[in-house]
Amino acid sequence: MTRERLVTGKSATGEEEDFTWSLRPKTIQEYIGQKNIIEKLSISIEASRIREEPHEHLILYGPPGLGKTTLAHIIARELDSRLVTTTGPALSRIADLMGILTNLDRKDILFIDEIHRLPKAVEEFIYPAMEDFRVDFVVDKGPFSKVINVPLKRFSLVGATTRIGLLSAPLRDRFGMSYHLDFYPPEEICKIILRSAGLLDVGIDKEAADIIAKRSRGTPRIANRLLRRVRDYATVKADGVITVELAEKSLKMEGIDSRGLDDLDRSLLKIIIDYYDGGPVGIDAVAATLSEETDTLEELVEPYLLKIGFLMRTKRGRTAGQEAYRHLGIPFKGSVQGSLFE
Repeated sequence: MTRERLVTGKSATGEEEDFTWSLRPKTIQEYIGQKNIIEKLSISIEASRIREEPHEHLILYGPPGLGKTTLAHIIARELDSRLVTTTGPALSRIADLMGILTNLDRKDILFIDEIHRLPKAVEEFIYPAMEDFRVDFVVDKGPFSKVINVPLKRFSLVGATTRIGLLSAPLRDRFGMSYHLDFYPPEEICKIILRSAGLLDVGIDKEAADIIAKRSRGTPRIANRLLRRVRDYATVKADGVITVELAEKSLKMEGIDSRGLDDLDRSLLKIIIDYYDGGPVGIDAVAATLSEETDTLEELVEPYLLKIGFLMRTKRGRTAGQEAYRHLGIPFKGSVQGSLFE
């Protein structure tokens, strides 16, 4: 069953993507959060600029909506390089990648989103391109086949993935830099909301921005999405200025509670608690009960619940944390079942 969710880090419609792009930082100085990564990237970018060399190959990983694509665009802009974007699923054939690689100029940046979904043959084809800036292309078949060695111009590959564990070791090893983007603390999300409100010319109280930030699940994309909904509510119900009262009423109407949980999050937790006595229970059983896809729960629902301690993964399955009981107002029955070391 497909549900429209406000609190997912994945991009939704094309219109929303245009809205999001208008709010994204354009330079590394404008970027809020991920301080450690930004500091390291600033040095590597400046070093590349001074030496007039392509940037080192870079892999960015973490939950969706945290700024991986934004960072790729910032790197290209800071180095005055051309950015060529594609996705792992779009490169279904070697010829698809071959066409892109041979058209790259020196210092161009190739950005591959969802790089963990590259087909095996395409992934292996990119190894010599990353290491030696050449590719071996086979033409014809059988006794008439021959290998053509095609030199490439020195480019930079930036990969992005939400599931770094699905990348093969040979591919991971070919990236000189690897950075993990983590969820943002509420104070940084609040700064992002205030910046976005300024760009949208929307009046907002600092306290109202704090309320939206605490329900944004530590994800800038969700924060901007919620800001958009609250802005619409304030435009219709008031004079367009977002106050604490308006923010709370708007988010309550959208079904988003004080910890950023929506109906799907609460349903998952209640099923584990009510149907399976708090767990442990396999994710497939939970998905079947919810009529949801397992991948949807693993990629879009579980990461945040795990982060805030509402859910735990054990070898025997998922277990609801004590904080989840407290948040849902359900009496906690003894100790949490399961163990990380069972």
